[in-house]
Amino acid sequence: MKTVILCGGKGTRISEETIKIPKPMVKIGSKPILEHIMNYYSKYNSNHFILALGYKKQKIIKYFNTNKFKKKWKIEFINTGQNTLTGSRLHQLKKKFKKNENFFFTYGDGLSNINLNKLLNFHTKSKKISTVSIVRPVSRFGEIIVKKNLVNSFKEKPQMSNCWINGGYFVLNSSIFKFLPNKNHMFEREPLQKLIKIKELNAFKHFGKWQCMDTMRDKILLNKLLAQKKEFWK
Repeated sequence: MKTVILCGGKGTRISEETIKIPKPMVKIGSKPILEHIMNYYSKYNSNHFILALGYKKQKIIKYFNTNKFKKKWKIEFINTGQNTLTGSRLHQLKKKFKKNENFFFTYGDGLSNINLNKLLNFHTKSKKISTVSIVRPVSRFGEIIVKKNLVNSFKEKPQMSNCWINGGYFVLNSSIFKFLPNKNHMFEREPLQKLIKIKELNAFKHFGKWQCMDTMRDKILLNKLLAQKKEFWK
């Protein structure tokens, strides 16, 4: 099964790193976060990767074309433009898929221990066009619950219980391309809103671990987990 990974953004919120390299090449331990993501998909026997490239694309191509990288993956490098938005990057890959073909779709900056087999089965059984994994992030701040001016509960950085967000691990059917406009657009806006209206967007609840790498704070956290051998994405 094919896996599309968006790798073309500029990663401005972690500019300390991305001034020199594209965000997916920022290292967690000795490997770029992109390789960690690909390793995780490979664990579920998804070894055909389509990388939608843009900003500093040659850094990614050079890394995976080097003789030192010997994994038996099929990797397609597609230049989708420097300033292209997420939906338009995906739109440019339309010819890579057959009619009614399902494929994985994700971003090049998020790690999880989501069960991809369960995600795929959930999507397949529903017969919907799209499935998004949703996660409950850990709050950056402590949560205090007060009753009658007394603290009833004090939790340091708890997992949010009433908030679900886009976890970035999608399964899409190639019918998705009918919903992608020709203009430069965000996949997460107009296309998903259209799918919601016709009840074609599933939500797969992931109760396990998940962490994106938007900022240096996130990078430091992921490296700390790796150093402590608590890498949940292994």
